[in-house]
Amino acid sequence: MFYTPLCELLGIETPIICAPFGPWDEVALAASICTTGGLGSLGTAARTVPELRAQWSRLRELTDRPYAVNHTTRPFDEEAFEATLQDRPAAISFHLAVPEDLIARAHASGIKWIQQVTDARQAAQALDAGADVLIAQGGEAGGHSGDVSTMVLVPQVVDMAGDTPVVAAGGIADGRGVAAAFALGAQGVSMGTRFLASTEMNISDDWKQRIVRADAVDAVKALNSERILPPYSRPGSYGVPRALRTRLVDTLRDHPEQVNPEDTVPLLMEAIKHGRGDEYLPFTGQSAALVHDILPASDILRGILQEAEAILAATAGLADSPAPK
Repeated sequence: MFYTPLCELLGIETPIICAPFGPWDEVALAASICTTGGLGSLGTAARTVPELRAQWSRLRELTDRPYAVNHTTRPFDEEAFEATLQDRPAAISFHLAVPEDLIARAHASGIKWIQQVTDARQAAQALDAGADVLIAQGGEAGGHSGDVSTMVLVPQVVDMAGDTPVVAAGGIADGRGVAAAFALGAQGVSMGTRFLASTEMNISDDWKQRIVRADAVDAVKALNSERILPPYSRPGSYGVPRALRTRLVDTLRDHPEQVNPEDTVPLLMEAIKHGRGDEYLPFTGQSAALVHDILPASDILRGILQEAEAILAATAGLADSPAPK
């Protein structure tokens, strides 16, 4: 039921993409997703090229399945991008801008391009630039997300995309969300928050437990976070990151002048390198409200697909039922 043209394009068995988590180490998680048939992802932010090459090597030791490497414009790292082209992953994913020149370079290296978009204008740019896959990410998502809801954005982008596969993202953490995404015309789903709360993800258990306990309203837009995050190196559509509330998030919102970047940034980066960040800026989506346990990623993926298949089968049965007389 879930083998779509997206699967054929990316060489995967099931149309589930695990979102990249910036500088956090997710090699074990990506390997599990790949092995289970989906597309695992690795972020590149705040990592040196030797660190990235070591991650890619570790992933290839764990699986021979396709995977994606993510880049952004916060900031764009030319050395890391060139190393990615040399590594030749199945796909490069990108967000926060639509870089026509980078898309052309990826295609010249035989690498597919997955472009995340947060509104129709950005989707049009990505289609014109030749992106192979569009991820329509609603504002419910964690990290850098836009303002349009997934329910509105996905069908809007699907109507624009023609034969280009559209992947839904934002607010999806169970089979109901996957079924809804397919009903909206998506050919796949990208999930981040649900996989943050997996046994393989290399973040602190405190962060995972916060996700399990969180309500949707606990994942807020981290206003003024540009004070402590790297600058953008290219023009684009940025949005305000979404994270669980912390003392830092609240201070940035209410009294940004009290946050000294020279003091805060080193502490944040040191925490990230050790799998933390939950005490500072824990990027998390509103779908945390739908996450109730911490499980192996393979169990999460299989369970979600089984639930989605049952929902879509039941819905088809309802559609075929005769109307009451």
